[in-house]
Amino acid sequence: MDRRIRRVLGGLEFKLVVNISRQISSRFEIGEKIMKNTNWKVPIITGVGILAIVLMIVFGIQGAQNKAIAYEEQVYTADSDVKVQEKRRVDLVYNLVDCVKQYDKHEADTLAAIVDGRKSSGDIENVTTAISAVAEAYPELKSNENYKTLMNELSITENLIAEYRSNYNKQIKEYRRYTRKFPTRFFLSLLGYEVQDYQYLDYNAPSDAPQDLFKED
Repeated sequence: MDRRIRRVLGGLEFKLVVNISRQISSRFEIGEKIMKNTNWKVPIITGVGILAIVLMIVFGIQGAQNKAIAYEEQVYTADSDVKVQEKRRVDLVYNLVDCVKQYDKHEADTLAAIVDGRKSSGDIENVTTAISAVAEAYPELKSNENYKTLMNELSITENLIAEYRSNYNKQIKEYRRYTRKFPTRFFLSLLGYEVQDYQYLDYNAPSDAPQDLFKED
């Protein structure tokens, strides 16, 4: 009887040991699978992270150049606005010279020669001053409707020139500030971008010049 009991107990112990061994083996297999699944994901995640960082740097560098070019376009536009108004001023002065010619041909020829050989905006300003002096000497010219209309348009144009020059200088200031700050300057140098050396315009804005022509809404 005791032998049978021992045999039964021995068989149960053996089965228990076998079951425990199987469970342990199964757990090790599950652990190995988890480790294998994790190991191949790590390099992929790392690679994706590195690629994202590289793309951010590339887009950042290219974006810096694109913005610098956009600032250049703003400077060119502002410069074009100034030149358009300066040309209009010259045209108005020629028309005023024609008015003067009716009263003082010699003076008109002299003024026309100055306009033709102008080297700076100061020459035009001298001509307009001389025209005003001629008008003071000839009351009929001063009261001429065509003369008054042209002088009024010239005054408006002068004010616009002052305002456009102010805007031109503002665009240059923004361009310089952007291209000189870090890390923009570093990014631009990597791309071989040549920073433009724009020069400010000297001007004296009249006290009655239009205000806030370029105010953003």
